[in-house]
Amino acid sequence: MVLRDAGSDGCGQEQRTVRNGVLGRDCQLLLVPVTRRAWAAFFVAAVVVGGCGLVVLSAAGVFDRAQQPPAPSSTLRSTPPQTKPPQTKPPRTTPRQTTPARPITPARPTTRGKPSTPARPATVHQYVFPVSGCRADASQSHHDYPASDIFADVGCLFVSPVDGRVDEVTRVDSWDPNTNRGADRGGLSVSVLGADGVRYYGSHLSSIQPGIAPGVIVRAGQPLGRTGNTGSARRTAPHLHFGISWPTGPNAWWIRRGAVAPQQFLNSWRHGGQLSPAALVATSRRQYGVDRGCRSYC
Repeated sequence: MVLRDAGSDGCGQEQRTVRNGVLGRDCQLLLVPVTRRAWAAFFVAAVVVGGCGLVVLSAAGVFDRAQQPPAPSSTLRSTPPQTKPPQTKPPRTTPRQTTPARPITPARPTTRGKPSTPARPATVHQYVFPVSGCRADASQSHHDYPASDIFADVGCLFVSPVDGRVDEVTRVDSWDPNTNRGADRGGLSVSVLGADGVRYYGSHLSSIQPGIAPGVIVRAGQPLGRTGNTGSARRTAPHLHFGISWPTGPNAWWIRRGAVAPQQFLNSWRHGGQLSPAALVATSRRQYGVDRGCRSYC
């Protein structure tokens, strides 16, 4: 702050400057007591204003605290906020395709606490005794190779013992007692390849049924011919020579005439049994080995 005075005290134009409460002149410095009082008044005013501000702020703080709700007691247990579990969508399921239930067949009555065996279906494994319509007696042994002679009167029916097809047929009796060739001993004959894989052979027939030829399909019990005494049976009582074997090529008469003993099966079929020779024939075929032709009574 600069104070200018038009008056002069011999030092020229007077020029006064007040700095920090000191009045300066060109010629000398003078302390101005009024300046001290001004500083004191300023200090007092500052103190008063500051005090009032503190009072106001303090009062405002009390007012704000009065408006806030009291804090919860630390002794009370806080309850955690309850949250709902996340909702998950159930997995999509594809409806299963169900097949209609099969009707339940009632069980057959049991005997003595044991379940009865199911009835054997009348299909390829139905067996019948090969002579029908008259009395017949099957021998329990045979000479030289496995077979059975079923003795019966001339003209009794020779029937297929199982479902199958006709294999070989001989309609001409060419047996000569002077040569007694093995291929001719059977006289009139028919063989059937059964649906069970076994070949069945009957010979010494007096006749063969019309329509019976290789490849013809036949059923169990179907007539194939009639018993007689052709072939080597001319010198014996009439009978049906019966043999079982595995299938072979044509004219393998040494196998066709019989390779497995048939007695146990004939005895079963005679009384209505259904004993099958298929397993025994298969085993015998493996044991027989390589076929090199006739081995006995050729």
